[in-house]
This record gives sequence, structure tokens and C-alpha cells, in this order.
Amino acid sequence: MIRITWLGHAAFELQFDSGQVLLLDPWIDGNPAYPKGYEIAKADAIAVTHGHGDHLGSVVPLAKKFGAKVVAMVEVAGWVASKGVKETIGFNKGGTVDLGFVKVTMTHALHSSSIDDNGKAVYGGEPAGYILTFKDGRRAYFAGDTAVFSEMALYAEIYHPELAFLPIGDHYTMGPEEAAYAGRLLKVKEIIPMHYGTFPLLKGTPQQLEQQLSGSGIKVLPIKQGQSISW
Repeated sequence: MIRITWLGHAAFELQFDSGQVLLLDPWIDGNPAYPKGYEIAKADAIAVTHGHGDHLGSVVPLAKKFGAKVVAMVEVAGWVASKGVKETIGFNKGGTVDLGFVKVTMTHALHSSSIDDNGKAVYGGEPAGYILTFKDGRRAYFAGDTAVFSEMALYAEIYHPELAFLPIGDHYTMGPEEAAYAGRLLKVKEIIPMHYGTFPLLKGTPQQLEQQLSGSGIKVLPIKQGQSISW
């Protein structure tokens, strides 16, 4: 079993039975949706989808604190390494990194990516998502920030993910209607909604996603900030 904890916005903590911990797009400082009082006790690896501060914001201090490996697009990984993080793995779309306890395959995403380096915009490569392949053979899709795109149907055929982490807030990413369509393209059984409610602009809700998925058989798992589920 994998323990999935939502840390607000698009940040997640995945704890494995083996004891290892994977962080996805961790953003703590400045995140108004981060659960108050929650402490990350360990991180073996951190996967970053793109360079925006609400996804990359806490990666460097967390990686330094726990000695975690950081996996990301080549340009993002290079920037993280330039800030003193010792273990980074830069790769690109279609590539897979085996972390031992989980395999991470980089996928496409429709968004933008730049890094705010002390007020200077630094090129962050292209945005991405990830297919996570677990030891028991199950797979999950972590979309990062994206709109819906047709290649999601290919991910269904190639990887057969059972779970998808999908943004639903709208404005900067897809909203509930597109996310529901994405879920159908991916042929997943369950969706964990993310990237909503953090700011007033992110108006999409899990309830709207459920309405859009009516009759599809896809279950929505609306985790509260700081709450965990076993999957």
C-alpha cells in the first residue's frame, strides 16, 4: 500500500511500505493551502513537473535537509544543482528514472515553465507530468499543470494507469470539464483533484468534477489538506 497525503495545491507526499518517501511538487513556504503544523519528516526523492514557484518553491531546502534525489526536466534539474543540491537527475519526456522503490516516466504537459531566480526569469525547459510505476505493478499518472491533450489516450494504451492526479482549478490549468475528459481518455478508475482553491482564481471544485464524470464509473477522491489515504 502507498500512503498519499495532500500537502495543498499540487504538492503530495507518497509514503511507501518500504519506508521511502517521494515528494511531488512540494511547496511549503508561501503556500496558503499547506496544512498548518504538518511536518515532512523524510524525503528520499523529489519529482518536479516544472519551474514555477508554486511547484519548485521548496525543492531546494527540502532536498538539502533530507539529502533527497531531485528528478526533473534537464533545465530544472540543472538549476536545482546550481543551488547546491548534490543529487539531481535531469531527464526528458519519454525517459524513465528507476528510483528503486518507484519508477518515474516523464510525460508531456501543456503549460509553461520558467524559474524565478531572485527576480530574474530563467528558462526552465518544457513542463511535464509523470507516470509512476510502483513495485506491485500498479501505475498512477501525475499530470502536473496542464490542459487536456489527445496523447493522454496513448498513456492509457501504453501504461494503463489506475489513478490520476489532475488539476481542476481552471485559469492556469484545465478546469473540471477538461479534467473529466482527461480522466476518460486515461481510462483511470480514480482521480485525485489538485491545483484548486489555493487562490480565488482557481475556482474549479471536486463536486463539479464529479458532476462532469457522472455515468463514467470514475471515482473522485477529494483529499483534504493534510489528510492521507491508502492506495
